[in-house]
Amino acid sequence: MEEKKRFKVYKVIMLVVLVAFITFLCTSIGMYQYFINDKTSNSIFTTTSSNSDIAATLKKYKSIIDKYFLGEIDEEKLKEGAIKGYIEGLDDPYTEYISKEEMKDYLEDTMGNFVGIGIYMVKNTESNKVQVLAPIKNSPAEKAGILPGDFIVAVDDEPYSGDEMSTVSTKIKGEEGTTVKVEILRGTETKIFELKRENIKVNPVEGKILNNQIGYIEFSSFDEGTAQDFKAKYEELQKQGIKSLIIDLRNNGGGIVDEALEIADYIVEKDAVMLYEVNKNNKEQTKKAEKDPIINMPIVVLTNENTASSSEILAGALKDLGKAKICGTKTYGKGVIQQVLTLPDGSGLKITTERYLTPKKIEINKVGIEPDEKVELPENLRNVLSIEEKDDTQLQKAIELLK
Repeated sequence: MEEKKRFKVYKVIMLVVLVAFITFLCTSIGMYQYFINDKTSNSIFTTTSSNSDIAATLKKYKSIIDKYFLGEIDEEKLKEGAIKGYIEGLDDPYTEYISKEEMKDYLEDTMGNFVGIGIYMVKNTESNKVQVLAPIKNSPAEKAGILPGDFIVAVDDEPYSGDEMSTVSTKIKGEEGTTVKVEILRGTETKIFELKRENIKVNPVEGKILNNQIGYIEFSSFDEGTAQDFKAKYEELQKQGIKSLIIDLRNNGGGIVDEALEIADYIVEKDAVMLYEVNKNNKEQTKKAEKDPIINMPIVVLTNENTASSSEILAGALKDLGKAKICGTKTYGKGVIQQVLTLPDGSGLKITTERYLTPKKIEINKVGIEPDEKVELPENLRNVLSIEEKDDTQLQKAIELLK
């Protein structure tokens, strides 16, 4: 009996080691194929004795598995799981492997259209749970009552952790008209939502005129075309005689960096440095305004703890360059930038490649941007999406600053 137990343990150890080596090998081969096709990067990978040793060792362990492992192995599933595990070993919440099947959905999200329930999500690193940043306006999620800060703990009765955020996103999406069951943890209370999937138009840029000729523009992410939509909305309000502007970035989880920089370019002086990007070798690249500003009026930017990533790029640029006051609460603190690499097999790797600094070279990652005017919402309204203007203490302070 003891011999059998030792044999089972031995088999498990061998399988774990094999998965680790398969992970390394597949990732190395995939990235090699990607970069070898990039003429600017074809010298990144070279053959080393270390790689040869790994290949030889892998071959040994594979022979052991072939000889002793009981059961069938799905090679594709094993490879994909191994790659995901290898990437997760980087311990970076923003770097992730995206399977071929998931890439289509991922790119649709980035472009701003998909079929789903309409939520923005983030991995909460402290709890290792998938957290709702905000539901999209008029989406099934908002209509059902899902709130910012809710944790998604299961989809269709299958539990998920924060490490599986891409899988959660894929599971929530589907064909228009079909339903999905989402289990939410809110504080200590568990809630179940049965939601019908719809064709979601992500991130409409919305605007209106407040008292005292103050313009108000709000949007919840930076998708393809957001900057142009922002410009169009501003020009519409300008024709109606606004004299100042509030840009509401509360619960805006970020998105495409270039869209945030284009909006900043509408406001800051030509040739002003809007952002520093710093790579792993501490090489700096500056992003400067390319055009003369078209918005020349007092501006207040509203922020909260869910203002993240590209939102912080915009808020930080306007604050440091003296073009806006920041009002609300400290931002989320995501000061790193990812690129999405498409590999030859159609899968992808979203990988953290740079950290960014504001024009005054202030580090934001895991720190956030402090507001010029710190204003909390009343406790009972902090997770409420639709707040009446008179009860929105942050908005009222912004109006006061612009009067």
